[in-house]
Amino acid sequence: MEPMLPPFAPFPELATWRQQFDAAEWADCMASWLSLVKAHLSLSEVQFASISLKDDAVPAFLSSFLQTMAVSGPTDLGEATAAKALTKGCLRLATRALQSSQCPSSLLQWGFLSDFCHVHGKRRAGQVLAVLPSSATDVVEASLSGLKKHLIKNLESGLHGDLRTVEECLRRVNYLISAWPVAAALFMAGSDYVDALISCFKIMNPPLRKCIVTNLYLCLVGLVDGSTPNYSLLSDLLYALRVAAKEHKKGPLNVNDSLVAELVTVTPVLQQIQQKIDASGSSASRMQPVLADLQQYRKAGGRMPLPTRRIRHKSAKGKAAAVVSEREEEQQQLHVHKLSAISQIQDLFPDLGSGFVMKLLDEYNDDAERVVAHLLEGTLPEHLESADRSEKLDESTGFTKNGRKDSGSQRAGPFSHATTARRHSVLAPRPTPPLLPSRRNVFDDDELDQLALETSHLHFGKQEAQTTADDLLQDRSTAPKTAAILSALAAFDSDDDERDDTYDAADVGGTVDGLATGGEDLHEANEQVLFAAYQATAKVFERDAATRRSDARTRLKEETGMTDEAIEGWGLMLSRNPQQRRRLEIKFSTFSGAQTELARTAWRASSGELGAGDDSGTDGATPSRGGRGGRGYHRGGRGGRGGPRGGGGANVAGPAGEKDTEQARRRKETQKGSRANHNRRDQRARKMARGGFPG
Repeated sequence: MEPMLPPFAPFPELATWRQQFDAAEWADCMASWLSLVKAHLSLSEVQFASISLKDDAVPAFLSSFLQTMAVSGPTDLGEATAAKALTKGCLRLATRALQSSQCPSSLLQWGFLSDFCHVHGKRRAGQVLAVLPSSATDVVEASLSGLKKHLIKNLESGLHGDLRTVEECLRRVNYLISAWPVAAALFMAGSDYVDALISCFKIMNPPLRKCIVTNLYLCLVGLVDGSTPNYSLLSDLLYALRVAAKEHKKGPLNVNDSLVAELVTVTPVLQQIQQKIDASGSSASRMQPVLADLQQYRKAGGRMPLPTRRIRHKSAKGKAAAVVSEREEEQQQLHVHKLSAISQIQDLFPDLGSGFVMKLLDEYNDDAERVVAHLLEGTLPEHLESADRSEKLDESTGFTKNGRKDSGSQRAGPFSHATTARRHSVLAPRPTPPLLPSRRNVFDDDELDQLALETSHLHFGKQEAQTTADDLLQDRSTAPKTAAILSALAAFDSDDDERDDTYDAADVGGTVDGLATGGEDLHEANEQVLFAAYQATAKVFERDAATRRSDARTRLKEETGMTDEAIEGWGLMLSRNPQQRRRLEIKFSTFSGAQTELARTAWRASSGELGAGDDSGTDGATPSRGGRGGRGYHRGGRGGRGGPRGGGGANVAGPAGEKDTEQARRRKETQKGSRANHNRRDQRARKMARGGFPG
């Protein structure tokens, strides 16, 4: 006949139910739970499978107990001996249930396992999870897959997602990822989860950011933990992180405000991976360049050293010195500067008590970074691993509430009462820290600094608070005089905007080409190139980074010499101005292929005015070789003097009385109107047609 055991009563929430029990009633409850736990543990394997695993009250009690312990800690459980015995009994009961092939599914959910790892630590929980049956492992992975999908959905939603739930889930599941490498590999499978973490990190939510950084660090380190490191998956993730860091660097946000920069700065993830690679050999050497690239994103001034090798302490014998010296008494006093380090560590680990944090600081020489690293790695010494993590600190004396000295040794003996009379003494005197350097500025030693200024000259706010803008406009004392304005207008010349073309057509060694390419022609050429590109494809004028790096935009900038902003502005104005677009279509779309014939502007003698000795039959402008004649711009006809532009021998500076000289002087003013004033008038007409302003 199988024994009959009474069912478990669920463990109550300490925040609501603990105050309703007096000390005796709560002690009876603790004793009852402990007795039931021992009774279930005393059953054989067959009886345990048929009684304990079939009883729904057992997983309900274990879940409620671990959840309460994870939230509140063991401080409110009453007597320390009974609380420790119940915690140890629940660990054995949960371990036996998890290792059974008929384990209830409620004990294989990620929430229960996370609380299990949180309460019992990475080492103990990791040993239990490492030997889970394959059937139980499949159920746990299915539960974690559902959590992963839920997190990805809310992380990608950003501000529209349930960020509070995401933060709570990440903080809770981090304990499971730290103790079980299988969970880390499941979360890192695929790139969607990492992309969601990177996307959500852009939200300025410091508590959520800490959870994201911790989660990603534990997942990456979990890939190289255990007997079979997954270097292939780790390499792909490191490449993805490097690409994400480069994309963030190109964007508008601060380069240091990215998940990769925060990860490599506040966590020793790169050093941890490097140590694993060095220990494994050359099989993972291809990750070395990626690690070097990620090292460059470390923030300036950020430092997270690797934890040193753990020092093994001898177990305490429960003794203390009979006489406490003054030096030891001073060391027992709480140093006020440690309060800042305690608050920093509690920001990252809010579930830790100030007394436990004080022990960690004493263990690692007040180095907060080493304390954080050891907590993340779960490499605390044995005496700290089994200590009460929620222990409080009496700030007035530097002692924990259980009366023990706040140090790593945790010694307490029959002579501890020798120091109780001096615990409430003031802090021992310490050397005064140096004063801050005084700040100097340009107002030092003035009347106000020396307090020599009369009080009648001091005022609060504006000196003339009653003065309005209308009063300032009516005050003409500082307005410019009318005579000064008129003199400035008189000195203004409205013709200063015209180009000086005095030497454009002067006959001084050669006429300046008035049709040379100027600013207007260059603008028209650029406008034609831009309009042709706009007709081909209007996407080349879009204002995004991809278009600016395209080959079409590069060719357009080379042809026009314009910047990206000018090209995009031209396209934007053209799209907003249909009249301008029609004008350009008429201007550049009706080209018939015939070029404009440019008439020569140099003076040429007619065939009837050539001398008798001229038998060439060509005018002086033709670049042909004549007979004897003087040198000019071109060779003239035979018998000529080779005057300017090949115009025969005519020269206004020739000997007086000669026929050619007189004829050249008469024709000196011929066709001057085709160059000088007409060019000036046409230039100004074109400028005014474009909408320019004189002056």
